[in-house]
Amino acid sequence: MATPNYSYEKRQKELAKKRKKEEKLKRKAEGKPDEPDDANEDGSGVDSPDGQPATPPADPAA
Repeated sequence: MATPNYSYEKRQKELAKKRKKEEKLKRKAEGKPDEPDDANEDGSGVDSPDGQPATPPADPAA
């Protein structure tokens, strides 16, 4: 039975991490954010302008 080549697996993992990091840096350099920073733009955010937690609108059908 052949023995596992752990150094090969480790190298492949390192290369994948490096590739992912380079892609992330490239996206940042292009100005495209990974995730939107302002999730509150549509008014459904967690905090209201006065710092209190936002309450969802009341459902008129309920």
